[in-house]
Amino acid sequence: MAVKFSVSEVFPATAETIFSAWLDSKKHSDMTGGQAAVTDQVGENFTAWNGYISGKNLELQSPGRILQSWRTTEFDESDQDSILEIQFLQDQASTRVVIVHSELPEHGLQYQQGWIEAYFTPMKDYFK
Repeated sequence: MAVKFSVSEVFPATAETIFSAWLDSKKHSDMTGGQAAVTDQVGENFTAWNGYISGKNLELQSPGRILQSWRTTEFDESDQDSILEIQFLQDQASTRVVIVHSELPEHGLQYQQGWIEAYFTPMKDYFK
């Protein structure tokens, strides 16, 4: 049975600023603290968190939405890629980042806390 969850957090930055940082290797690395090789091109592969995460950009709708295939080194070879949707919902000078993570293997619920610890927590410092 595939696992699905969502998490969100508000940051004091515009949707465009966060969207652009997510798709820029240096900024993505700086905002998370883990080395990233990302791209702003549909169909291109990416890695994050020192190669722990890998995937492909499926859809990019600047500055509101990113859709990616996504997996970690903890996935079995037989596991299909999960689907990661990142929404950037701007309200005045802040933006709510909503992560909807679906099609995860059974162990996938652990990533719910992972998004908070490995992304949202360091992003709060980066965007303050």
